[in-house]
Order: sequence, then structure tokens, then C-alpha cells
Amino acid sequence: MFDAISLALGVGVITLLYAAYLAFRVLKSPSGDQKMREISKAIEEGANAFLFRQYKTLAPIVLVLLVLIGYAVDFSTAVAFLFGVISSALAGYIGMQVSVRSNVRVAEAAKSGLKPALGIAFKGGAVTGMALAGLGLLGVALLYILNAGNLAPLIGYGFGASLISLFARVGGGIYTKAADVGADLVGKIEKGIPEDDPRNPAVIADNVGDNVGDCAGMAADVFESFVVTVIAGMLIGLTFVDTAAFVYLPLAIAAIGVFSTIIGSLVVGLGSYKKIMPAFYNGLLVSAILMLVLTYVYLMGLPELTISSNALFTPIIMGVVTTLMLFWISEYYTSTEYRPVQDVANAARTGAGTNLIHGLAIGMQSTLLPVLVIVAAIALSFMSAGLYGVGLAATAMLALSGIVIAIDAYGPITDNAGGIAEMAKLSPKVREVTDALDAVGNTTKATTKGYAIGGAALGALALFVVYAEETGLESINLLSTPVVIGLFIGAMLPFLFSSLLMLAVGRAAFQIVEEVRRQFREIPGLMSGRGRADYAKCVDISTKTALKELALPGAIAVLTPLLVGYLFGVEALGGLLGGVIASGLMLALTMTVAGATWDNAKKYIESGHFGGKGSDAHKAAVVGDTVGDPLKDTAGPALNALIKVVNTISLVFAAVLVAQSLSII
Repeated sequence: MFDAISLALGVGVITLLYAAYLAFRVLKSPSGDQKMREISKAIEEGANAFLFRQYKTLAPIVLVLLVLIGYAVDFSTAVAFLFGVISSALAGYIGMQVSVRSNVRVAEAAKSGLKPALGIAFKGGAVTGMALAGLGLLGVALLYILNAGNLAPLIGYGFGASLISLFARVGGGIYTKAADVGADLVGKIEKGIPEDDPRNPAVIADNVGDNVGDCAGMAADVFESFVVTVIAGMLIGLTFVDTAAFVYLPLAIAAIGVFSTIIGSLVVGLGSYKKIMPAFYNGLLVSAILMLVLTYVYLMGLPELTISSNALFTPIIMGVVTTLMLFWISEYYTSTEYRPVQDVANAARTGAGTNLIHGLAIGMQSTLLPVLVIVAAIALSFMSAGLYGVGLAATAMLALSGIVIAIDAYGPITDNAGGIAEMAKLSPKVREVTDALDAVGNTTKATTKGYAIGGAALGALALFVVYAEETGLESINLLSTPVVIGLFIGAMLPFLFSSLLMLAVGRAAFQIVEEVRRQFREIPGLMSGRGRADYAKCVDISTKTALKELALPGAIAVLTPLLVGYLFGVEALGGLLGGVIASGLMLALTMTVAGATWDNAKKYIESGHFGGKGSDAHKAAVVGDTVGDPLKDTAGPALNALIKVVNTISLVFAAVLVAQSLSII
């Protein structure tokens, strides 16, 4: 026990120090000329304003839940909940602060070529990945120590992290896509001006959105997946086995994985082939292999176990293999190098309708392989070590979060760098470098979303196992009326949730479109480049609308499981959890892949295929990209947090529901 806790604390501190070192290296890099710094400062101010107002909006909600948990559950769980809220918010905040300062430095480095620009972009992204992994390890280990080995309050920590993740994903997702869709509809389609053109009044809001949605939102998302999966693994270890070492093994695996990602991040760089994606895969593979080697050595050094080391090692292999497979599958469906994206681009030649049909079909098709991979991982892990094996597989998968988020956060940094290069009117050579970085960034954002969705599903399954044990459920009877009620409500919830988010994006984008049109109409010389756009107005609209729209989806996510459990009993709530996991996984995969495929199909055409920019195929593809934006960057990713919030709040209030449920049927 002491060794595992010490390992987590030590690796957590080392990881945070490494993140600080990377941040120092990035911030020491040149930040360009005055014009570039002004643009970067505007993006930074907009992102900080949104994040501050978001946290201010969430404070009363957190306070109400804090009091409720303290009253209905216990004080320790309430304190852990608050700690989870702060930790998750901090993970997103740190990542975003470095991201908004890295963009201009990547644009400046692009003047010297691809290699230095890639180095700064990846280091900036790695700060986010390492910060969330280090904070997660320290949070779980410190809370375990402070609660004298009592694991129950840690469920509150997971719920706090999940809650912030939900609102970060919802608020950030609405913001980023409202600005993006609004900017594209008027700028690209109506006015025919390029993306990131300084004449577009929504261009700063669009760049701000990349940070609050893709950086801060993703960091909070994976942070909560990381901590709740580790906590679930420890709780399963406490429940299903009788040796103390099993309780601490998930935390040790997480610590070993995080340490391995530090080493893996050091090998990321352009090789002799000068390809960016293989550079990232090198880092991921080194991290995975090193983690497996070190974990096996750790297992061999444990005291005598009631399950063999090889049986425990198999689920760990499954978790790592699942990570690699989800990366490859997501890349296949969303990269311009492969047939799915090329087929969607080809379909755009006959109009927006066929482009949309083909992209949606690819999104639906993309559920097959990930589900088969996840099912195989679950089956083999269960055959090796029972339900505990499933928990270990989920933990092993999330243990690689550091390197995965480093690859993901690279995306918004390079996207912003391209925007700054365009707005500052840097040379075409610079834009070529930032475009090359951004093209890969679109793929990495898609692949890491696939990882996040798979991790959410496995982590939620581990939480479901803990819920069943906490409530005394040995099985779920599908012939039971309360279970069927819960199952249907749970399966419906991701659809209702996604609908609300997409409608919110539509309403917010409408306001942005009207404002952009107004400015083009009323500001003299704006289209010719002599007038100056009022960027702040679009930033303000996106901020206010996003924060206003996040209330209803958040309330539905928090209240639905409590109402179902209270009215129909813990069996019905078990049915709801099963429904929301299965339905949420399929819908999230469909939306994120379809959206990314439409996005890269547009970019494939822009690279010179099927008529290139300005062609009829390109105009059709822009429509597909516009439809796909809220799918891949708002509704789809937010389902990860929805699945986890529903599971964690059910677990926090499990004992209360067992004692006080009405069970009206």
C-alpha cells in the first residue's frame, strides 16, 4: 500500500514539475512582432473572460450540490467533491493558459520551418497533458491519505471532476461552434473570404473557441475520466478481492503509465521521413511499450496474490491495445489519407445533400470496429481476472492520458497559429507550415476524441460495477418493469442532451451571423480592408449565449438519475445507467466521426481535389463541415461527460436511494 501511494505522489510531483519545465521552454520562445502579439492577446483575453464567467456561473450550482452532498451523504464526500471541482477546473485552466500563449510562438517559429514549429506546438500541448495527469495522481493519492484509507469519499472527488467536465464541454462546445459556424456561414459562403480573414468580425471569437472548447474542455473531460476510472478500479479491488494489494494496483498502474508518457513525450519529433503523424505515434508507442514493461516488473514484485500476475497483466495489455486500436480506427475514418474521407469529398461533387448522406453513413459505420475492440477487451479481461480485470483494462487505457492529451491539445494551438499567420499577413511560406501542422491537428483531434469516448465507456462500465455492489444488485432483470423504464430513459437521454446542445449552437450561431452581417453592412470599408471589425462584440455574444444555454442540459444530466432512482428504485437506475452507456457510446462515435469526416473532406477538396477552393464541390463540402461542427466539437464530446456524471452522481447517492426510494412500481 505504502509503495503504491508513494509512487503516485512521487510521479505526480515529477509530472507537474515536467509540465512547468515545458511551459517555461515554450514561454521563452520568441513571440513575433507587435501585430502578432496583439492578435494573440485578443484571443487570450477572450478565452480568460469566458472561463472566468463560466466558473462564476457554476459557483452557485457547485455550492448547492456541496451542501446537498454534505447533508444527505457525509462531510468527507462533500469536501472531496469540492476538491474534484477545483482540480478539474485547474486542469483546464492551466492547459488553456499555455495554449493561448503558445499559438503566437508557433506562428513565429513557422518562419524557420516545420521542425521548430512542431516542437513548440507539441510542448504547449504536453503542458496540458502532463498537468492533468499529475493533478489526477496527486488528487487521488492525497485524498486517500486524508481519509485514512477510506475509499468512499473519493467517489465525491470523481463526481466533482465529472461535473466540471460536463459544463466545460457544454459551455466551451457551444461557444466554439457558435463562433465557428457563424464565421463560416457569412465569411466563407456569403462573402467568399478565406478562413481566419481579419475582415471577418467573428474570427477572434472562432480562435477563442478553439481554446475554451478543444483545450480546456478536453482537459477537463479526460481528467475526470482518468480519476474516476482509477477510483472505480480501486473500489472494485476492495469489493471483489481479499488482498490489500489489489486495492492499490490501479493507482500504481496509473502512476506507471503517467511516468511512461513523460518518457514517450521526449521522443516526439520529426524523423527522417519528415512526417508529423508518425512523430506522434512514436511517442504513443514508446509510452505504451514502456508502461507494459514497467507494469509487468511491478506485478512480479508484488506479494503473493490470489490471482496470478499473468492473469492480471492480460487486462493491462487489453487496455493499452484498445488505446492504440482506437487511435488507428479513428485516423482511418477521419484522415484525408484514407478512403472514407475521400469518398465523402467525392460525394460533394453532386451537391451538399449527397455529401451529408455519405458523411452520416460513414459516422454510423464507424461504430462497428471500436465496439468490437471494446467488447474484445472486456471479454478477455473478464476471462482473465473477472470484473476486476475490466477495471484494470480501463485504468491501463486512461493511464496513457498524458501523451494522448499532449497530442490533442497540439490541435487548437496550431489552429490558432494559422489564424494568427493569416490575420497578421505573414508570408505564404509561414502559412504553408501552419497549414501542414493544422491539417494533422484536425486528425489528432478526431483520434483523441475516439480515445476519450472509448475511455469514457470503459470507465463508466467500471463505475457501473461499483454501483451494482453498492446497491446490492447481483443482476439486472430486463423483464422487470422498473428496469425497462430506466433502460428506455437512459437510452433516450444522450439524444435529448445532444439535441439541446445542437439547438443551442444553432441559436448562438444565428446571433453571430446577424452580428457579422450587421458589421459588414454598417462598418465603412470593412470588406475592402479599410474598416476595422468589432471583434469584441462577437466574443461577447458567444460568451453570454454559451453560458445561458448550458443550464438546461446540465440540470437534466444531474437530476434525471436522481429522479429515476427516487421514483422507481435502484434497479430502474441500474437500467438507466446501462442505457445511457450503450446509447451514449454509439451516438458519440457517430457524431464525432461524421463531423470530422465532413471537416477533412472539405480540406481534401481545398488541397486541389475535385475542383479545389471555390468549386461547386467545395461549396457543398463547406455545408457538410458546418453541419458537422456541432456534432464533432459540441454534442459528441459532451456525451463523455454526460455518461460519467450520470454514473458518478448515482454512485454518490446510492446509499441514500437504497434507503429512501419510493419504488412506485
